[in-house]
Amino acid sequence: MNQLELGDLSVILVEPSLTQRHIIDGYLSDLGISKIETLESGEAALEAMRRTPPDLVISTLYLPDMTGTDLVTTMRNEPLLVDTAYILISSETRLRVLDPIRQAGAIAILPKPFSEDDLKIALKSTVAYIETPEIHLDNIDTESLRILVVDDSQMARNHIRRLLEAMGMEQITEAENGSEGAQLVNDHYFDLVITDYNMPEMNGQEFIDYIRNNSLQPTMPILMITSESNQSRLAAVQQSGVSAICDKPFEPIILKRYLEKTLADENN
Repeated sequence: MNQLELGDLSVILVEPSLTQRHIIDGYLSDLGISKIETLESGEAALEAMRRTPPDLVISTLYLPDMTGTDLVTTMRNEPLLVDTAYILISSETRLRVLDPIRQAGAIAILPKPFSEDDLKIALKSTVAYIETPEIHLDNIDTESLRILVVDDSQMARNHIRRLLEAMGMEQITEAENGSEGAQLVNDHYFDLVITDYNMPEMNGQEFIDYIRNNSLQPTMPILMITSESNQSRLAAVQQSGVSAICDKPFEPIILKRYLEKTLADENN
């Protein structure tokens, strides 16, 4: 199969500012992307996506008729758009505003102002997300591994599942939150748990605490993949006994390295 290039991407750009549209459109063109549809509102973008789903949607946070959060949430609730890659461009820095977009599975959040190189890195992550290349784990029998993926984002679970399957893993179970994950750990044996931090009912730290202190598999390797940036919370997770923490969003090669280290440590 031919490798996907940046120039192959089809992009919908949603930006009400004419100046910003020209800047971003220019960056995309300079990077070899020609299939660009520029729109000013969220509803117009959704109508265009429903007609012809793009590879990537890029939007600002504040649109005339909705926010970028509303836009990506709507996308994630529509089967045709649930896996469409999304990049946010915003000068917003407040975690409570940005975290719902991270949780919805944004490929990247670019601050304003940003450079063409910043956009290029985000676009490369988009290509990696779309392609899901074959990845081989060294010295690990992937077919026999039983993996539990716990994340309240369907898109995040889909992405992780695709990457695990590309690594040759076949026995993958999913849970939408820590409470559901805890029940599965009670009922089944797993070789590895991959979990998010921010989840309803039982968050990632509470889930890890449960596994370490109340389950029949207290030494099971646990990899946390999270957009959480609060260092005190992450330190508490480390104290709970997580095997490794991987930032979200991530590139496939990063997940490969974490898995190789986590599973190798378990076997030694």
